[in-house]
Amino acid sequence: MTDIAMTVPAREDHRLIRSLTWRDAFWVTSGVPALVLFTIGPIAATAGNISVAIWTASILMGFIQAFTYGEIAGLFPHKSGGASVYGAIGWVRYGKLLAPISVWCNWFAWTPVLAIGVSLGAGYILGVLFAADSVVNTWQFTLVDLGWLRTGLTLRINSTFLLGFVLMLIVFAIQHRGILSTAKLQKIFAVSSLLPLVLIGVVPLFTGDVVSSNFAPFVPLARDAAGNAVNGAWNWPGMVVVAGSMLMAAWSTYGFETAVCYTREFKNPAADTFKALLYSGLFCLAIFILVPLAFQGSLGLAGMLAPDIYSGMGVAKAMAAMVHAGGVMTNVIVVMLVCTLLLSIMTAMAGSSRTLYQGAVDGWLPRYLDRVNEHGAPTRAMWTDLGFNLILLLLSDIVFILAASNVGYIIFIFMNLNSGWIHRIDRKDWARPFRTPDWLLAAGTFLAYVNLVFLGMGADIWGEGTLVTGLFFASLIVPVFVFRHYIQDKGHFPEAMKEDMYLGHEEGAAVRAGMLPYLALLGGCAVVAISHWLASM
Repeated sequence: MTDIAMTVPAREDHRLIRSLTWRDAFWVTSGVPALVLFTIGPIAATAGNISVAIWTASILMGFIQAFTYGEIAGLFPHKSGGASVYGAIGWVRYGKLLAPISVWCNWFAWTPVLAIGVSLGAGYILGVLFAADSVVNTWQFTLVDLGWLRTGLTLRINSTFLLGFVLMLIVFAIQHRGILSTAKLQKIFAVSSLLPLVLIGVVPLFTGDVVSSNFAPFVPLARDAAGNAVNGAWNWPGMVVVAGSMLMAAWSTYGFETAVCYTREFKNPAADTFKALLYSGLFCLAIFILVPLAFQGSLGLAGMLAPDIYSGMGVAKAMAAMVHAGGVMTNVIVVMLVCTLLLSIMTAMAGSSRTLYQGAVDGWLPRYLDRVNEHGAPTRAMWTDLGFNLILLLLSDIVFILAASNVGYIIFIFMNLNSGWIHRIDRKDWARPFRTPDWLLAAGTFLAYVNLVFLGMGADIWGEGTLVTGLFFASLIVPVFVFRHYIQDKGHFPEAMKEDMYLGHEEGAAVRAGMLPYLALLGGCAVVAISHWLASM
């Protein structure tokens, strides 16, 4: 595939601008390691002494899977939207609805980073400025009781919502200036805000604060009849805990695949896409192993089971204590960790908005999303992200939001990894700037089904109804796609999309996989159903 030059300004033809190198994408995706702050508390309080092994296994799986993304992204150097869009091209010939499922699931998995991130950031700030029992931290106005969905779940307005909304607007203003401006700003943010993560992962190793006894006994956490946490065993309930923990970790550790969202904006997409994935992956590999290692080694099981660790609100103070920060230095580190969260939020908004934009360009999502501003930023998609996340920010349980959105993420991962071999069969003669070794492609396909086992077995340990809620949100693509395709487009895809996806009779692409994609989908459904049933035994 040849590179398509974009000589017309974005304000005239509503297209994204080629202005990035792989280094720019690396800095934009440098917010991904900050996702460890989102899930390190819930995983530690759920997995117990095996949490560091969960993180290590998860990031290694994510690294293996990334090679498949690198290959399929190289096939389409003129498209934006990320791995979900490239995977969707593989599925679209086998069913109109299959392609938008992948794009939709990737979007609703990534977009909650905005709401969750600003919620945690607001919690960090309020925890530093005011006492836990202060009226500032305790007042709340309940809008809707959602106890029928999950016990204790409500839509409410409180200080966390108000401060989180302000943080969200700050991120929106930065993104509005375009991806190149964002990338430059994130270089500054990354150096300053990722520094505490590096220190937290390294300093306790040299100060002797990582205690070996905090990793023993090396067994999953369990609950007794009274609901108290106790050391479990490597039995079936223990494996369910492992599955649920791996599911939650995947949401953070697999995230560096967002580097391929910017293929359409790379100056040299064939070379830059793979480099962005590789170096982002290596950086994530270091952070996602070192930080959980130091966190568990310093806090121990008792510390990790604290309520504010599970909710995530107390993680910043705990990490400050790990590097012996006190008084003013604690506040400094907390502020730096808030900046780290903002870094991840900018990464998420940049990636998720481009997924919406490309989905609209390709005829899967409503037309109004396919416009960019004079800076080349997809502002209508960004406003949609902002509005959706304001609703999520009203929800009282961010762990439930994260777990439910992760259902969509695993569906996207499954479809994307399987698209690797579909592309190999249907586009066997296409030039590939990077070709994944066959054994790695096979390993990625195998891991696609392993992820579904985690989904079926482990989703509901994060709350009854988590799996059903996630599947419900995934199904919402059906009315959305029907509206765009059959009402707006009268049953026809845009001409540009047909050309991009080789839906006509162009040379080099054909439907050659036969029934294999359908068998892969049926197998995936069976894996989720059986593993979910086994988890209840």
